[in-house]
Amino acid sequence: MKTKDIKFLEIRYLRGPNIWTYRPVIEAIVDIGELEDFPSNTIPGFYERLTALLPSLADHRCSYGEPGGFLRRVQEGTWPAHILEHVTLELQNLAGMPGGFGKARETSTRGVYKVVVRAWHEDVTRSCLHAGRDLLLAAIQDTSFDVAATVERLADMAERKLLGPSTGCIVEAATAKDRRIPAIRLLATGNLVQLGYGARSRRIWTAETDRTSAIAEGISRDKDLTKTLLQSCGVPVPEGRLVESAEDAWEAAEDIGVPVVVKPSDGNHARGVFTNLMARAEVESAYAAAVVEGSGVIVERYVRGSEHRLLVVGGKLAAAARGEIAKVVGDGKATINELIDSQINSDPRRGAAEEFPLDIIDLADNPVARLEVSRQGFAPDSIPAAGREVLIVRSGNHTDDVTDLVHPDTAATVSLAARIVGLDIAGVDLVCEDISRPLDGQRGAIVEVNAGPGLLMHLKPETGQPRPVGRAIVDELFPNGDDGRIPIVGVTGSFGKTTVARLVARFLTLAGQHTGLACSQGLYVDRRCIAQGDSANWGSAHRILMNRAVDAAVFENGTDTILGEGLAYDRCQIGVVTNVDAAQHFGRHDIGTPEQVFTVLRTQVDLVLPTGAAVLNATQPMLVDMASLCDGEVIFFAADPDLPTLVEHRTQGRRSVFVRNDKVVLARGLDEQAIVSLEGVPLTGIEPGSGQIENILAAAGAAWALGIAPELIRTGLETFTLT
Repeated sequence: MKTKDIKFLEIRYLRGPNIWTYRPVIEAIVDIGELEDFPSNTIPGFYERLTALLPSLADHRCSYGEPGGFLRRVQEGTWPAHILEHVTLELQNLAGMPGGFGKARETSTRGVYKVVVRAWHEDVTRSCLHAGRDLLLAAIQDTSFDVAATVERLADMAERKLLGPSTGCIVEAATAKDRRIPAIRLLATGNLVQLGYGARSRRIWTAETDRTSAIAEGISRDKDLTKTLLQSCGVPVPEGRLVESAEDAWEAAEDIGVPVVVKPSDGNHARGVFTNLMARAEVESAYAAAVVEGSGVIVERYVRGSEHRLLVVGGKLAAAARGEIAKVVGDGKATINELIDSQINSDPRRGAAEEFPLDIIDLADNPVARLEVSRQGFAPDSIPAAGREVLIVRSGNHTDDVTDLVHPDTAATVSLAARIVGLDIAGVDLVCEDISRPLDGQRGAIVEVNAGPGLLMHLKPETGQPRPVGRAIVDELFPNGDDGRIPIVGVTGSFGKTTVARLVARFLTLAGQHTGLACSQGLYVDRRCIAQGDSANWGSAHRILMNRAVDAAVFENGTDTILGEGLAYDRCQIGVVTNVDAAQHFGRHDIGTPEQVFTVLRTQVDLVLPTGAAVLNATQPMLVDMASLCDGEVIFFAADPDLPTLVEHRTQGRRSVFVRNDKVVLARGLDEQAIVSLEGVPLTGIEPGSGQIENILAAAGAAWALGIAPELIRTGLETFTLT
């Protein structure tokens, strides 16, 4: 067939809630050109080539709600934009980003579609989208495409750019349905994350938090100081001391009594830690290797048993894992290095990246393992006899969950150790023969207390059950069901958004809340202008949400922001829709019908929390229809108190705001409270018919929903001017 093409006319990154979903997405405007006349069932061999390239598409349930549903559509006939959506999602899945939202919709231009896919990371999803286009064209044109190499490239990009597993599990626990704590990534490719908004937010960096003391972290890095502090408080630690030279190391070993351990005084990840050393040559060789890993070397008593990592969160034991012993068995043919590769490193759980629970073992880069091998009479290129076991690593990765086996006395001891060092989250390393028995009876000891411990060993143990360590950290940061949210008011509509947003911010400030405001007239904190010019956009709102001095926030949201950027917040306390003139929104982002305008404006209502309220203009039928979409309360406003919608709303005992006898009235059911005369409100004198009365009612309704006292609302209205 003739060469066909698929072109991207525009690709938008919608960073937050949008007309498609609550989550960030990539929205691509795709021109399929001549392929509009060639649905999938008309292209010879296309189905076979597509399924050969991506057999896992068989799991997609599209259209028919069951596995294979999407491929059934391909056989029956569907268009390339729809197929591109699924191919992109599947490439993300194969690259380690499972699941996700996807849509493909026609635009008003023939052959041009909107393809929308969940964006785990903007750069990664863009790359998956482009790779999906190339794969799809290869299947259409019967050309080659290297799926394996593409997936490897995408997976490598995802590994570099997405959150690491430790940070990721905390964020996942925070944003889960039963907590719904919002998360903001503060670095594009790092693990610094803010949980919550404004003054109620907390910050994490892997398994460190904004409560992790720099002093405590410094103490934990100094192994000798840590041991001294623990010993002074009665925590069992191995006897030992700092040494100054290889000769001094052997003298210390003789004083302590062999076997001993030689390790850096401030090392990390067990690098340079040599255990069970008996001979002077071993001790001196270990000293030479350990000294390059840190600023000093410690020699201490060798504690018999297995190494364990116990995770302490907020003074409580959250999880415990036991270390592995890695060994190979000779076959009389392969070298030690070859046996390590075939019997140890072939384990799919091993890898160099953080996502792998076990490390790759390389004798060339692991002096501890080399010493262990040499002590048994072997070199890396030695060939052990068939059946001969060779120990490679005596204590390495922690692979077996033993949380339920930890003796209560030991749990109390490691919790004490974390408190002594001063860490809110600590990885406590101890060695003992039986974790179910008290340490004292078996000469067990704590050997290290670590800040920022890795969590993957507790999430993916080789044996035993995974532990909800991310949830434990979230519960410590946000106790008693705290969701880390500040009151957020979002204002959208066709007219009056800026005035309403400014009024609501004024009410909040009068109520004593440090308030952030992002509107078309600027970016403000309280009454101080942070940035001039149009700030009704994602970036300005994002700045407010990151500001830990802000107690409440008000955001103006035009349709261009919703359609072109997405909203900066995931949910809000109050959503205001001032009014709607559908024609004002036609012509932008392919919006051309009232139904499409409804879809855009409802985004603000969709985000209202169950504990919040939507404040809607009762004179607008479209907005009245929107009320049923709100998860929270609905407060209607209108100037006419006899408007049928208001009357019906009030008979149901619900709240409304209107004008009676030239006074602003707050009504709950049939109970009315007049709060201010319109004569005393400067806004009403600006321009007759300008809609200012509706703006006043909308803002008063939002303030009332926020719990602001009527007298403060009155004061705000009587003192507010547009200048």
